[in-house]
Amino acid sequence: MLELVAVRHRYDGRVVLDIERFAVAPGSGVAIVGPNGSGKSTLLRLLALLERPSEGEVRLDGVVVGSAKAPRAGARRRITLVEQRPLLLRGTVRENLEFGLQVRGIRRTEVNRKVENIAARLEIASLLHRRRHELSDGEVQRVAVARALAVEPDVLLLDEPASSADRAAAQTLYRALAEERARRPLAVCLASHQLEDAYRWADDVRALAEGRLSPVTPENLFRVELPSGGGDLKHVCVGTIEIAAATDKTGPAILAVPPTDIFVSREPLASSARNVFTGRVTRLTHQRPGAVLVTADVGVELVAVVTEEAARDLGLTPGGPVVFSFKASAVRVF
Repeated sequence: MLELVAVRHRYDGRVVLDIERFAVAPGSGVAIVGPNGSGKSTLLRLLALLERPSEGEVRLDGVVVGSAKAPRAGARRRITLVEQRPLLLRGTVRENLEFGLQVRGIRRTEVNRKVENIAARLEIASLLHRRRHELSDGEVQRVAVARALAVEPDVLLLDEPASSADRAAAQTLYRALAEERARRPLAVCLASHQLEDAYRWADDVRALAEGRLSPVTPENLFRVELPSGGGDLKHVCVGTIEIAAATDKTGPAILAVPPTDIFVSREPLASSARNVFTGRVTRLTHQRPGAVLVTADVGVELVAVVTEEAARDLGLTPGGPVVFSFKASAVRVF
């Protein structure tokens, strides 16, 4: 179990992460989502023991391995972080994959076997002879993930590992992660902007906003500036639409609209909802048995959840018309 406990982390005196507890259990798949600047990368760097928390502790199997003091010796060998823009060592792709195995004293025949195996699974066998300048950004990401998997860490931390990959390459990466988790109790914690991918592969999806774990699901999170005045009903521009929210707060904030609080229809309906937006369905995703995530462009991307029966009855299809409605009181502000 890798976890953050009572962590408050600061940059230049400003709190950027405030987490009472965040745990990654053995064998689990955890996805972290949230807007840019929400603290996802910082959280991963703390878990990887690359930074020391200003306050609190990083624990591995109940033992404190990171705090304001130096990390506990040996813990880093069990945790590997692949950052969004990973650096490769000089040399070929093969030499990059071999390096971590060689420093662990693994025999040459076993090194060769592991390299060939992981290269095949990540579909980078044809790249083994190439060097960094001969690779695309997406290929560099896959090589970095392969290099991390080759040394078989207990915990693999990934920061937007498919941000530069095309759809096929991203699916290859996620399939390799699933195979590795099925083979051994590997814990994977991944930061991603792709909600559909996060839901597809992760056991647990968690949202960050302003350095704190969000109390709502990760869809429909927007960083806004709440106007002063206007009483307890604020109208805020998000994309090309204006969202009404019931709040007395002003200044910087995060708006969150729970997908379960959005009413989905084909035509505007008579209701007391102050937020009524017409748009087009862009994606339908089966989140879990009986439930469908409906993503629509209504001037900004919003996600609602309906039953499979409702999706059929409404005739929802990608490109088809849809109306999203929700009350001002449904909008969470924090």
